[in-house]
Amino acid sequence: MSEQLPSDDVETMLAAAVAAPSMHNTQPWRFEIDGHVIDVYLDGSRTLPAEDPTGRAMRIAAGAAAFNLRCAAESLGYGAWFGLAPYPEEPDLLARIVLEPTATRNDELRDLAQQIPHRHTDRHPSDAALPESLRVALLQAAYVEGAELIWLGETEVHAVLDLVLDTDLREIGDWHRRAERAHWVGGERTADGIPSSALGPRPAGYPAAVRDMATRPADRIRAQGTFESRPDIAVLSTAYDEPADQVAAGSALERVLLTATRAGVSASFLNQPLEFDDLRRTVQGLTHQPGHAHMIIRFGHSHSTARTARRAVADFLSKEQP
Repeated sequence: MSEQLPSDDVETMLAAAVAAPSMHNTQPWRFEIDGHVIDVYLDGSRTLPAEDPTGRAMRIAAGAAAFNLRCAAESLGYGAWFGLAPYPEEPDLLARIVLEPTATRNDELRDLAQQIPHRHTDRHPSDAALPESLRVALLQAAYVEGAELIWLGETEVHAVLDLVLDTDLREIGDWHRRAERAHWVGGERTADGIPSSALGPRPAGYPAAVRDMATRPADRIRAQGTFESRPDIAVLSTAYDEPADQVAAGSALERVLLTATRAGVSASFLNQPLEFDDLRRTVQGLTHQPGHAHMIIRFGHSHSTARTARRAVADFLSKEQP
């Protein structure tokens, strides 16, 4: 095994990693490479102190990036051994991935790697319900990565939408949260954040099974759309809530999203209740299972092609890296 990974392979793996989803598309990762070891760190300059004060959403994003990196590594012929949040004394180090050429194939990860360029958050109405076979496949995808995906019934879905209304009411007087979101959402975006083109239509009814991210006057009067009355919504949770569990939740999230993408299904998120500790506990209670909720995911069939931009791969490497 050579001392350093080929630069082209590094570029391919990191490009896949940074295509992962993150809250408001902040892309809160950085990478350090030493030989055949790639470390995934939090980027403390890209925090969301008002909406993600504990950094949980950042750790979920880092887990999703680590999963994409593993998929890309498999597609290049590497076996990947990894640890999540391996050292308590280094809280910003969230994943250590060791790569070694191997003849053993993980065909599932190789297949999911092909879906990475096509996965994107889609805030448009869905035009069909998910088949039961896909629901089961998505549940299994989460389980492989150490998390649980729990589908909500109609009563629980309406309860979640009520919690969305609750969070909106709580935010009316919270200018810190509104200002933070305005920094990342709306307008033309060429490197990070959510552009106006990716917001989708305004919901014609309220509350609706979509998070209206609009912060600018022009975005608040964009075209309307009617969202499904019986949306397919699931909660992603883990048994515990330590940093490693949150990173694992991110890996599970990305495996679920790529599995859905392969089936022609997109996703968006209704995570605003999870930004409040009491409502987060309520969401987990709606699953009728013990654990800690990390994501509220709405799945559906739609045909949006809007994408959010990513920074150049070089921007994610620590300065001492080549």
